[in-house]
Amino acid sequence: MGEEIYNLAFDFGASNGRLMLSKYDGYKISLEEIYRFPNEPVRAGGRLYWDFLKLFSELKVGLKMVSERNINISSIGIDTWGVDYGLLDKNDRLISNPVHYRDSRTNKIPEKVEKIVPFQEFYNMTGIQFLQFNTVYQLYDDLESGILRNAKTLLFMPDLFSFYLTGEKYNEYTISSTSQMLDANKKNWSYDILDKLCIAKNILQEIIMPGNIYGCLSSDIRDETGLPKIPVIAVGCHDTASAVAGTPLSSHNSAYLSCGTWSLLGIETQKPIIDENSLKFNFTNEGGVLGTIRFLKNITGLWLIQQLRRSWANRGIKLDFPDIISRASSAKNANYYIDPDDELFMAPDDMGDAICRYCMKTGQGRPDNIGDIARAAYNGITKHYKETIENIEKITGNEIDTVNIVGGGIRDEFLLKQTASITGRKILAGPVEASILGNCIIQLMALKAIKNLDEGRNIIKNSFPLKEYKPMQ
Repeated sequence: MGEEIYNLAFDFGASNGRLMLSKYDGYKISLEEIYRFPNEPVRAGGRLYWDFLKLFSELKVGLKMVSERNINISSIGIDTWGVDYGLLDKNDRLISNPVHYRDSRTNKIPEKVEKIVPFQEFYNMTGIQFLQFNTVYQLYDDLESGILRNAKTLLFMPDLFSFYLTGEKYNEYTISSTSQMLDANKKNWSYDILDKLCIAKNILQEIIMPGNIYGCLSSDIRDETGLPKIPVIAVGCHDTASAVAGTPLSSHNSAYLSCGTWSLLGIETQKPIIDENSLKFNFTNEGGVLGTIRFLKNITGLWLIQQLRRSWANRGIKLDFPDIISRASSAKNANYYIDPDDELFMAPDDMGDAICRYCMKTGQGRPDNIGDIARAAYNGITKHYKETIENIEKITGNEIDTVNIVGGGIRDEFLLKQTASITGRKILAGPVEASILGNCIIQLMALKAIKNLDEGRNIIKNSFPLKEYKPMQ
């Protein structure tokens, strides 16, 4: 057994941030949660923001906790969701708290941008799925509001955290690829599109690829936390890029499904797939680690169940997730369904009411109890999984026989069983902490502790057992 290697992984999710400690002993990886803190958006002045300064403060609290344990940390990696960013002025000061992607400011922006750059032109260059909150639409709103006049630097959220840790400015590749501004084939900025939109090119930074180093902890951070000069590594800084890296795919006929607030369902390829069918079915080509492409579909996922729980709590009905799952599995009417990507479900005041309105609008009648409403959400999610798998097969001509599901959604056994049943595919569930594990194996590759992605995935498979679900005969 070689010397144990310790890495730190920060993962910023939809409701909390976490600092995880990874230990690699030469054979297996083990994880320990060091610190968990809330990551809730803040509404102020009619806008929904990241609470960035609070989050950065929490990040430093976590680093201080590690310092007190006197562990020899080899490196640090940070991942978050995509598209969101912070803007710095000429003195590298943050202009404002970054706006959260669920803010409504881009509701009418795509129509304006379409008149300048039709979406098909975007897609042919970037290969990115249309989502109204993609970075390019957020930036166009900043252009109209005038805030871009004072901006000299754009940093995506992992880049922004890394900048305040190291003083170095880069745009990491996987997170940049979610922006709808990156040439999918050249893996660099599509400056022609930015020129047409009158968005200044100089705010964008040099692309840094996963496995390279942003920089080391600055002297100020070292003094404040008590840590030494530790490198901060560009991992798959988009959390799904890290999750896919951390998915022990069973074969070339496997799809991955990173299941949490969002469901990201797709396959790993070596080149972008940009054609008439991928555009028709609204698939995206996001950057993966080590030169791969994540060909996938973004599907609204357990956000629906999370928001149902919140809606019922606001009415005084206190339910935990097992209660909701139980009621959904025994629903009186198991046939209600929704389209989870309908605009009704983007950010409704009451998710239960939104689901009822959808069912009535589509001629299904009104669900009259908690179980039926929750079942409509589950049916919509798993039906969309089935359609997405079938569309991947149409586009690629390859059969998908297995779906590797990772992330927090694998704790929901009803969802897993229903996914196997509805899709007709074998399900391999695990690990839960795929984003953290993918984050850590890229750090280990950067440190030359493991050779390649296949070795990293085998280590994960040997460290965390998978559970199999087969379609009901």
